[in-house]
Amino acid sequence: MTSENYVFPRGFVWGAATAAYQIEGASKEDGKGPSIWDTFAHTAGKISNGDTGDIACDHYHLFSEDFLLLKHLGVKAYRFSLSWPRIFPEGKGQVNWAGLDYYDRLVDSLLTLNIEPFVTLYHWDLPQALQDYGGWANRDLTGYFADYAAVAVRRLGDRVKCWTTINEPWVVAVLGNMTGEMAPGFRDRKLTAQVGHNLMVAHGTAMQAIRSIEPNAQVGIVLNLSPVETLTDDVYEKKAAERAWKATSAWFLDPLFQACYPPGALRDLGADAPDVKPNDFALISQKLDYLGVNYYTRTVFGAQGEVKKVPGSEYTEMGWEVAPESLGRMLVRMHNDYRLPPIYITENGCALDDQVVDDHVHDTRRIKYIHDHLVELRKTMRLGVNIRGFFVWSLLDNFEWHHGFSKRFGLIYIDYPTQKRIIKDSAYWYSKVISRNEVHR
Repeated sequence: MTSENYVFPRGFVWGAATAAYQIEGASKEDGKGPSIWDTFAHTAGKISNGDTGDIACDHYHLFSEDFLLLKHLGVKAYRFSLSWPRIFPEGKGQVNWAGLDYYDRLVDSLLTLNIEPFVTLYHWDLPQALQDYGGWANRDLTGYFADYAAVAVRRLGDRVKCWTTINEPWVVAVLGNMTGEMAPGFRDRKLTAQVGHNLMVAHGTAMQAIRSIEPNAQVGIVLNLSPVETLTDDVYEKKAAERAWKATSAWFLDPLFQACYPPGALRDLGADAPDVKPNDFALISQKLDYLGVNYYTRTVFGAQGEVKKVPGSEYTEMGWEVAPESLGRMLVRMHNDYRLPPIYITENGCALDDQVVDDHVHDTRRIKYIHDHLVELRKTMRLGVNIRGFFVWSLLDNFEWHHGFSKRFGLIYIDYPTQKRIIKDSAYWYSKVISRNEVHR
């Protein structure tokens, strides 16, 4: 197969992604209130090495430098999140205009450089004041979230066209409320199910708020999706895998595209199933302008249940299997199962043990990882799946949640003590992909 088989369509969006708490720092500056991640990171034993996002990549002060790097690499679009407590320190009520002004400057800086902003309203940093009010288990938050969305869109919607309501509701619900490894750190199955449901309702209320202010805005949601596959054709393994898919990825896809939860998964929850109000699925299943898909790895089932290490497979520093072909298989399945809107791959990348040698980072494994996923993506597009763009996770090495600064995903290396930026080999490679609009075999 020749390299031209991997030419991407004209207008394909090439991007890079970040999230506010992971890069901004300035945790108490200019009127910002605390988020659940400020609280969680300052709780002993929760984060590797006792790291916090207090300073992170200091993007709050260095964004101009970071955006010049984006421009230098030829990146066409930048996906970033707003910090809810930077705009509403208490989560509701009084707007902190200094916080809103900051994002105003960010958007203008990007547009000056001809980089398209893709804004996420919620990437996990819930105002602590709202957590004290019950967090996402309190249905009132669906209204407060819509109010926050409205304020952001009134200020930025004349320039920002693409809005994501919520990033990865599965992570917020499950890792935050069932396993406890993410903020707010609870372990309660019924709470998890209700939080997940309320997040989806909040997505619906925010969509209404955004469209009432900017009818032409492109509005979507971002899901982290992991196909569940088996090592053999054993019928019991296949059934277990399908059950796991329904309980994880389909738990969020079905409400969006079929206005219901997967019946089997709902039965499995029993008394822990979420409380659902009559109009909820109409809210949740409003027509999306796009679906964001974050993909890193697959889940594998064998005779003994979930397989943690597949013989012969490569794994990243996160312990995640490198499985690009699974991305293609999952997208084709989704295309067959649902009536999908256009798709953006809103995150894809890998954590590696990057080392600086003579002021360079030779991250050849990251180049291969992204290359192989892009090849798979292009093949999938040829099968009729409507994929409009691709965002590398991440632009910068950053605060990787409960792993702190111990995991590096960036195209750009951050030396945290000095805040020096070093462009990795993968960034230069990605720059060539963008300029040619193709991936070589």
